[in-house]
Amino acid sequence: MIKFGPGNLRIPKFEKPVFAVAGGVTDFRKRYPEKNSCQLCTDALRVAVEENDLKVDPEKLRRMVNWVVYSQFADHFGDQLLAAAKVHDYLGFDPLGNIEVKTGGATGGSAVLAAAQAVASGYADCVPVVGWERMDEVSTKVGNSYIASAACKDFESELGWMYAAYYALMAQRYQYENAVPRETLAKIACKNHEYACYSPYSQNPGHYTIDDILKNDIVSDPLSFLECCAMSVGSAVLILCDEKVAYELSDTPIKLTAICGGTHTLRTADRRDMPILLLPNETEDTYKEFKGGKRQDWPGFSSFLAARMAAYLAYNMAGIKDPVEDLDFLETHDAFTISDIQTYEDIGLRPYGRGREFIESGDAYFEGRLPTNLSGGLIGTMHAVGATGIWQLVEVMWQLQGKWEKFHADPERWTRYGKKKPDDFRNLQVKNAKRGCAISHAGTGSHVTCAIMETP
Repeated sequence: MIKFGPGNLRIPKFEKPVFAVAGGVTDFRKRYPEKNSCQLCTDALRVAVEENDLKVDPEKLRRMVNWVVYSQFADHFGDQLLAAAKVHDYLGFDPLGNIEVKTGGATGGSAVLAAAQAVASGYADCVPVVGWERMDEVSTKVGNSYIASAACKDFESELGWMYAAYYALMAQRYQYENAVPRETLAKIACKNHEYACYSPYSQNPGHYTIDDILKNDIVSDPLSFLECCAMSVGSAVLILCDEKVAYELSDTPIKLTAICGGTHTLRTADRRDMPILLLPNETEDTYKEFKGGKRQDWPGFSSFLAARMAAYLAYNMAGIKDPVEDLDFLETHDAFTISDIQTYEDIGLRPYGRGREFIESGDAYFEGRLPTNLSGGLIGTMHAVGATGIWQLVEVMWQLQGKWEKFHADPERWTRYGKKKPDDFRNLQVKNAKRGCAISHAGTGSHVTCAIMETP
């Protein structure tokens, strides 16, 4: 059993406030042969510095940068070690220092965390975070095996070298423990594919019924293709600054109030029973009858201690008492429909065992109490892994700046990516949004970050 000491649960603090001032993304595709990774990163950076209403020109901004953080999940895909060095040179940042971060699917979130630490400590005051993934130079089968290497190769790999198989087992266990109907998971896929229809960046948009999801071809029982994230190519950039530089650059900087991380064993079978780490909106009475019946332990095989740890730290750092009440919208790491509903519980949207209530109540939908994955999420829009956690926070920043429509509704932006703005386009700007959250998740829950942004 894991027992926390007071030092383990110390709430992080920033010595200096951290702000996001600009973000940029490419569109995301299954294949992007016409541009290499350096070009994609340049495109995302160009959007960040030229299209975010900054008060300085791009060249002046470049000369204000003093540290850069890069995010790429796997060197395997592009067959290039130190790929960040090439991108760094291509973006014109040599000889400034930089680091490259790798924590599986949470690489993007971890890269933003590293950049925030640099700004908060005073080490740097203007830090671009640049992430990308090149997943189209190998076959889908080989790509799946590369990604699956981020789980324990001594245990999970025997299940078929495919993440869908790992999460399918979790889905089976979760359904067994909580009697969740398949239709509940299908609702998540329907929602996220639909919201992707209103994003010019999305790879897998679509209007689907629950029946469409349930009758779609199975990847790994019970998960269908439409319930799984996309293998993507693309890039994302987020620029973090201290308060002084933020207001020199932007009239609408967004405060990164908290970003915290949690981890758990790579091998899921090594996760031992322990007392539930309570979030601010929970008490011991919340779970007085939890360990009984079909559920005997926590976190077991159907909950993520890493997500609970990250949320515990971030909520306390940001003063969140009840996430559904205190947050205005949320981006989750919906790599699979089952991981989404697991996250609902891990971050306290509903108590453990009752995650289905969040989606079934309508809370998760646009104009609900806590709209979730208005970006389309990983299921509908992208999972270019190194870019994912960064892209989520770019979407959060644009919502808080009131610029969602600027970056999603302009017909010329759709044309830029060879698409036509749909006739049934919906404006998904959250009205009067003050605070948003994003979850970046890796492996079978080995690393998770929880980030909270708010208007100053």
